[in-house]
Amino acid sequence: MNEPKIQEVVKEKYGAAAKQVAEGKTACCGGGASLSGCDPITRNLYGEAEKGSLPAEAVAASLGCGNPTALAKLQAGEVVLDLGSGGGIDVLLSARRVGPTGKAYGLDMTDEMLALARENQRKAGVPNVEFLKGTIENIPLPDNTVDVIISNCVINLSGDKDRVLREAFRVLKPGGRLAVSDVVMRGEVPAEIRKSMELWVGCIAGALQETEYVEKLDAAGFDAIEVEPTRVYQVEEAREFLQAAGFDAEKVGPLVKDKFMSAFLRATKPIGMPCCGTDCCN
Repeated sequence: MNEPKIQEVVKEKYGAAAKQVAEGKTACCGGGASLSGCDPITRNLYGEAEKGSLPAEAVAASLGCGNPTALAKLQAGEVVLDLGSGGGIDVLLSARRVGPTGKAYGLDMTDEMLALARENQRKAGVPNVEFLKGTIENIPLPDNTVDVIISNCVINLSGDKDRVLREAFRVLKPGGRLAVSDVVMRGEVPAEIRKSMELWVGCIAGALQETEYVEKLDAAGFDAIEVEPTRVYQVEEAREFLQAAGFDAEKVGPLVKDKFMSAFLRATKPIGMPCCGTDCCN
């Protein structure tokens, strides 16, 4: 599937999820409750205090696989950018962590999610937030403007991950850091099973091998790269989904055991880069 097609499919799925929330339902990237595969991925990511401080719609629209704001060690006064901000839960939490002297940007390409996020911002009463429309492959911010980039199970959805990481590198200030939650793989999985597991884990996913993710971060210019597994997905959790897709869960189990996981990825843009313009960083 080429990049424009991937973007259109992702936009459609996440637009539908935003509409579900607007109708008073909990978003499910799988499209509804008939295959409740998204619940094991998105449940228990946020503490009760975090959820209680936000509009219910922001929590209901959460479709991530981690809690990057809790792991990114945000500091007062920092500028944060959330790639693929959805209903805004991580942006609003980040804005509160960086305080009134800081700022949190959310970037999303889906009109329905942006509308939902802005309404959630209004309800939460968080002023130091700005939601931007655009794609994560073309971040609409100048070079060297962001202290921290977060993202929650979104980079795996891109058809051009190298470009996403180059763009992230470009907008980060020297010494700035990338702190994202994403789906990664360890080891090989048969193609047809991988496709179904990825659909279960991340809607329309393109999970990278852990080693490949590290290589792409390095190629984009990052250093101090770390990958911290936060949750390993078990075949028992995906049993209903796999059976509906025509697989025997008992046979599939050994093939996917310990191979799909949520991970927290950290990386830093080096200080003292001689040039950070588009022409020489690529």
